[in-house]
Amino acid sequence: MRTQAVLDAATVESLLAAAVAAPSIHNTQPWRFRLNPNSQMLEVHSAPERTLPLTDPMHRAQYLSVGAAVFNLRLAAVHHGWRPEVKLLPDPHAPGLLATVRLTGPLDAEDQPSDPGLYEAIARRHTSRMPFTGRSVPEPIVAEMTSAAHAADARLHVPDIAGTRRLLRLTAAAEARNHAHPDRTAETLTWITAPGRDTPYGIPVTALGPPDAGRRIPMRDFTGPIPAVRRPALWFERHVQLALLWTAHDRRDDWLRAGQALQYVLLTATAHGLRTSLLHQAMEWPDLRAATALPRHKRCHPHVLIRFGYGPDGAATPRGPVHSTARPAAPSATDSETG
Repeated sequence: MRTQAVLDAATVESLLAAAVAAPSIHNTQPWRFRLNPNSQMLEVHSAPERTLPLTDPMHRAQYLSVGAAVFNLRLAAVHHGWRPEVKLLPDPHAPGLLATVRLTGPLDAEDQPSDPGLYEAIARRHTSRMPFTGRSVPEPIVAEMTSAAHAADARLHVPDIAGTRRLLRLTAAAEARNHAHPDRTAETLTWITAPGRDTPYGIPVTALGPPDAGRRIPMRDFTGPIPAVRRPALWFERHVQLALLWTAHDRRDDWLRAGQALQYVLLTATAHGLRTSLLHQAMEWPDLRAATALPRHKRCHPHVLIRFGYGPDGAATPRGPVHSTARPAAPSATDSETG
């Protein structure tokens, strides 16, 4: 770990490289970063051109994605010896400014990270859309994932068999609706990239997974009406291990907190050798999202289903380049942006 008084270009590059490694819906990477070196503050902005108007009309999934990037920024800052101070939605007059991360100074000895393995997990975490082995994840690991969500002001519910089946049925219903909605299918297809296509955004065909031959797990079918690129069906794990991430409120700042909690959970799982994939389909339809809420919690606002277990690595997806080109933003500041 390196402690320094001045934020140098190499550290900025490292911070942003960690941030853009965060997961995002359809790998849209809907964020931009701006550096004010005078105040040693990174601004995190939304990227309106990389949104999903039909799939994510309220931009909730976009906020989850940005929240995950903010969590990576925090981890990277601590790794490089800085103390990060995060503010969500800091300016009501700038709705596109979703968060700021100010590096307030070098870490003290008592501020050393308690879970250093999380930073190393950033580069290893990839969505795995392949079948898992079905081997049960030990309870202490599940408890650690649950604690991670709680530490980030969210909750993680691991359902029993009946609850798992209920959530899978709702996900399957949403997947069927998506297939029956040509415009949504077309929107999704715009984010699937063919081999040789030169773009850092979207999901490469090589990263797509097969459907479940047993039809127990409704994995998202990104290919829609193009069966030629669809992978042959495989048998997925018989006993699916799921977790529902939720918050007690459903405001914009709650979505950003849920994104940080999501990344905390995913990196905790990765650090323990688990693989994960996200089932978001039911969250894209208001009635089905409401139906996924926990019956005993009146203020349960669901955000995503996490499938976890042991299995093969997921294929890496591309990331936008990290630029550190300074240009005037104000008389006393300069900007560094990345998409």
